[in-house]
Amino acid sequence: MLSNLDALLLARAQFGFTVAFHIIFPAFSIGLASYLAVLESLWLATRRQVYLDLFKYWIKIFAVAFAMGVVSGLVMSYQFGTNWSVFSDRTGPVLGPLMAYEVLTAFFLEAGFLGVMLFGMRKVGPRLHFLATLMVALGTFVSAFWILSVNSWMHTPQGHAVNDQGQFVPQDWWAIVFNPSFPFRLVHMVLAAYLTTALVVGAVGAWHLLRDRARTLSGPTEGARTMFSMAMWMAALVAPLQILAGDAHGLNTLEHQPAKVMAMEGHFRSHPDGAPLVLFGWPDEEARTVRYAVEIPKLSSLILKHSLDAPLKGLDSVARENWPPVPVVFWSFRVMVALGFAILGLGMLSLLARLRGRLYEWAPLHRLAVAMGPAGFVAVLAGWITTEVGRQPFSVYGLLRTAESASPLSAPAVASSLVAFVAIYFAVFGIGVIYILRLMSHPPHVGEHDLPDDLPIRTAGITPAPSVGSGRVAQPAE
Repeated sequence: MLSNLDALLLARAQFGFTVAFHIIFPAFSIGLASYLAVLESLWLATRRQVYLDLFKYWIKIFAVAFAMGVVSGLVMSYQFGTNWSVFSDRTGPVLGPLMAYEVLTAFFLEAGFLGVMLFGMRKVGPRLHFLATLMVALGTFVSAFWILSVNSWMHTPQGHAVNDQGQFVPQDWWAIVFNPSFPFRLVHMVLAAYLTTALVVGAVGAWHLLRDRARTLSGPTEGARTMFSMAMWMAALVAPLQILAGDAHGLNTLEHQPAKVMAMEGHFRSHPDGAPLVLFGWPDEEARTVRYAVEIPKLSSLILKHSLDAPLKGLDSVARENWPPVPVVFWSFRVMVALGFAILGLGMLSLLARLRGRLYEWAPLHRLAVAMGPAGFVAVLAGWITTEVGRQPFSVYGLLRTAESASPLSAPAVASSLVAFVAIYFAVFGIGVIYILRLMSHPPHVGEHDLPDDLPIRTAGITPAPSVGSGRVAQPAE
């Protein structure tokens, strides 16, 4: 049965599955690292115990999420060598150095300071520990910088030439790194990470406010109230910026990848006198129409061209073999946009509650915040699907097709590794997610315990490292 499957389709499914699993952890850790830096800075500035308690509470969750993000990302390098060897060979001279820059900058920065951040609060002093926290937060941003530069070049390639072996070789590194879509993609993704983290923090705070409503004005729930307030400020202030950033990114995509926007909008035919905005419907690629469409006349032209009567081209102007999968792109885009406006609505409701003095007492707002907790992850996945599926059928847009990028593997070989990945990912990362949820189920307490730092002072050598505990002095290994 496996021999009848398409090896290319299986390879794409495998990479899509592993990337979808991986992307949710960096999206969370990027925002959470910055949140930890904010909490520690507020504690140093005010010496309020609640900020230190929240820092110690969330750093445990960060440690687990960060570890799962690193582990889940390692598998993609494996797939580049096995399932996508042609792509690796053709694009390696350009993308290889960019990936190496991530290791030399972001990974080294995080590796150098992560241990101090996690275990060194009582060892190095508050100022040096705060520096470590800042460096880890910076490292997560730098990692996003290089990864998104790589990804953006695949969408808007420039600054390269093609040698006699058909490889893309660099000519202008500035043009490669700062390709036309990169600034828009970086801003959009980083804001998405901040909102994703804010929604999780807000959901945890709202959950504990709902569970302990009788004590919302007492000490044990001060942490819940503080984290909920901070999260709602982030939703209210950043969600409008994200919508503006998404609009700018869409205009950039229209300029450089018009077929993707046509699929997002469901425009199978060109509209010379203004295109409608299709709210809902079912794209039918065979009939080249959106069935059961609910439309607003000419609004798409107003959004994309800032004129009601501006002409917009449709997929009828693109060769059929260059169409992306329209239904997937059409619906994933709508999921992302709908969640973006839902996050904006949550932020506006929190402002209303704050103005009325009921931010910590308004139960419907708290229930909505809990329900919206996973919304950031879903929106990130929907945005990623829109971006990457919309690039198809190309791996390097307009230059290298996905079908030409795959390794010459048989379907059973790819299918067996796919089945193994699915089983292992759901088992290992499912346990990790359950553990994170268990950590979140307990409210932050006054005098919150941090990660243990009574660790061995030596891990190398022939003899075991000496154990260091309270009241004992470490002795050199013999």
